[in-house]
Amino acid sequence: MMKIGLKQEEDKEEIIVEALLNSSVMGLVISSEFVRKNKFKKKRLERPIYVRNVDGIFNYEGPIEYTVEVELFYKEHKERTEIDIIGEQKWSVILGMPWLAHHKPKIDWKTGEVKITRYLDECGKQWKTKQTKLGWQKKRRKNRKKKRYRERRRKSLESSQLKKKWR
Repeated sequence: MMKIGLKQEEDKEEIIVEALLNSSVMGLVISSEFVRKNKFKKKRLERPIYVRNVDGIFNYEGPIEYTVEVELFYKEHKERTEIDIIGEQKWSVILGMPWLAHHKPKIDWKTGEVKITRYLDECGKQWKTKQTKLGWQKKRRKNRKKKRYRERRRKSLESSQLKKKWR
């Protein structure tokens, strides 16, 4: 756990919240309830992100469809990033593996102190996690190619059968 500040617009005050650091979460997520209470502006994603729980079952809250762009503060550290909005959850904000991998924070497990010493100059600029192509999209593209191939083959067979018929 670490206390962070979140701010969406320059003229608004930052909101202090306890964020959970969790390396098993493959993104940065924020509770939809927290977004609603603090009146953050949300932005629709190009395509939904389907979330699986630890047990492999799809999350009952459904896919992630929205994101918020916020300024995140921690001590002298400041960055602009996008956080995915997920349905009701126990924690308001979870900073997952992309954030941890980017910053490589030093964590003192006895005191709970978190130190961010890497990439401080880059964090003034906006960075975001990339929405990678999902396996089902690759399969759909392959299936489209197969379908086109089958369609051309069927047409060529039909035309050859017509030619035989007229001979």
